[in-house]
Amino acid sequence: MTATTHLDLRMRCMDNGIETEIIHGTSIFSAAPGLLGLQHYKFGRTSTVPYPEGNYLPESPYDIIKENQSRGLHTLVLLDIRAEERERRFMTANECMAVLLRIEAKRKEGVFTEDTLVGVVARAGSASPCLAFGKVSELITRDFGAPLHTIIVPGKLHFLEKEFLEKLK
Repeated sequence: MTATTHLDLRMRCMDNGIETEIIHGTSIFSAAPGLLGLQHYKFGRTSTVPYPEGNYLPESPYDIIKENQSRGLHTLVLLDIRAEERERRFMTANECMAVLLRIEAKRKEGVFTEDTLVGVVARAGSASPCLAFGKVSELITRDFGAPLHTIIVPGKLHFLEKEFLEKLK
């Protein structure tokens, strides 16, 4: 029960007399950092990048990355899911990076540029996860395959974290 979506779903079940049971296990909050070799206690606030719509382009993900970077902390960035639409959409890591670059182009604060290092995790928890690490400019056109994707913007890296991430390049 780590996200508002989880809590909302459980409350809807309760309101409709449907029993629920929580089975504790792995989540993206432990899977993605673990797959990328990042230490859990070095993470700041998590952010979600939504699909932009018209003039709607929230800058809060950028602000959270900026805040975490100022403290040397990693940022787990969750990506938008549009399950309620006729055609389900799952934001890709590439789309997420493009949205963050759009915000950077507007703000010009150097928080998320083509030189920013990011880790990408696709299909965490599956038998075939995809892991990548590098500059945004190197990863933004790469095909990470089927969803679900997430990215991590690292903060100050411990030497072992850095050593592991270099192996993913």
